[in-house]
Amino acid sequence: MKPQASRTSSRSKLAMTVGFASVTAILAAAVVLVSPHLGIAPASAATKAPASSAKGLGQIAGLLPRNHLTLKSAIQVDLSADTVRLPLYKGTAHGQTVWFVLLDASDEGLARDLGVNFAPKLANMGIGCPACVQTVTLAAPTPAQNHFGQAVVQFKGAPDFSPTRLATPGPTGFPLAKFHVGAVAGKGYSPFIRIAGSPVVYSAPIVATGNGPFDVNHHKNTGDRVLAVHIAPKARQGQYLDSWADMLLIKGFDAGQPIVYMSTDAGQPLTAVLERATYVPALNRAAYNGGDDFLGSARERLFGFINGQTGPENPQAQGFAHLVRDGHASQDARAGNRALINALRHGGDLLNTFGDFPTLADPRHAAAYSPLWDAQLALWTDKAINKKLNKRQIDENQIFNLAASRPDLITGVNPATGKPAPYGSAGVDINCAVIAFTNQPPTKNLAKPIPRSQFPPR
Repeated sequence: MKPQASRTSSRSKLAMTVGFASVTAILAAAVVLVSPHLGIAPASAATKAPASSAKGLGQIAGLLPRNHLTLKSAIQVDLSADTVRLPLYKGTAHGQTVWFVLLDASDEGLARDLGVNFAPKLANMGIGCPACVQTVTLAAPTPAQNHFGQAVVQFKGAPDFSPTRLATPGPTGFPLAKFHVGAVAGKGYSPFIRIAGSPVVYSAPIVATGNGPFDVNHHKNTGDRVLAVHIAPKARQGQYLDSWADMLLIKGFDAGQPIVYMSTDAGQPLTAVLERATYVPALNRAAYNGGDDFLGSARERLFGFINGQTGPENPQAQGFAHLVRDGHASQDARAGNRALINALRHGGDLLNTFGDFPTLADPRHAAAYSPLWDAQLALWTDKAINKKLNKRQIDENQIFNLAASRPDLITGVNPATGKPAPYGSAGVDINCAVIAFTNQPPTKNLAKPIPRSQFPPR
């Protein structure tokens, strides 16, 4: 499968068709029909983001100290560039060179050895969805071929990065007027892999294809978050030189603390567009909607907000409307677009809140982390908007307590009708590996759960 910039592939045409259908089926229909609840004025361009919008985001400039990283294999986190530099590994798919990053593993010992996040739930990824895990093989080089280094991974499928990502704002920014995915999974592709002969599942998304040059401006052969690619030259004797990719970060929260993470894949077209991720249809069937900490689940819950406050100077801004209006969501991500980079550095992201996180003090919650997030999307009511109670939320328990006790302020969204519905899973899943925390490590939630608001009891 070779990317072709001169045409839209059959897969990308299908993605466009499925994408617009998914507006009704997954998320966009929900927000199209509830636009009266958005409580926002017509969109305007945000060219810069003053420091006031970065309140509560921790460090936003310079290199992040290495003791703040959960992904120990990361070469650096440059907050001035809003990027993480990750080791880049070589593979093949259908005879073509591909390049992938390694983010999570289901085995604790191997995760530590590789410097990636330990995510036990990945062991459940194939339950009811064989296509969710790609079985790969390793080349067997001779000593002369490989004195020291990685064996080439042989994938069954790869993404097609050639489609053009489109995210045209609507009259109020979000819902989008038009959208089109920028990367689509090819046949047999999943970012979650199992090496033949091993039960361990890894998150190893392909982020570039070919042998270069790599398009990091319009992303015809790279993922939409890839801002730079470096392929190492042949190393001298006794040395190993890293190939690497600079990937655009995303800001969020966990247990009241600011974190950074990276989105690489999504199971729905609209989600893939908003997340600048690869559309991987199989992931929509991963075990399972609403599962979280229940038996057999590969997912962990994530909390997003349809109609939070907006504004690049607003420390309460958060959510989908904010991302489109204030986060330059319609533009291609590239290192030279400083307006986009600075807007995101200062809080122009979705600013989602995560559930469990690797640094949490309770081992059960630390080990419940998964990079596959099951979105629980909230809709603020007119009452909440009119009283300006639709404030930025940064803690899982506080959100659950609010949803359980104040349905007059916050509800879920019915994906079939787009109207308010009981709060819970929205059928949106995203592959987002956590990278680091930018202030203090998340260790404990800000509130205790109220009775019957969660399971298992906490």
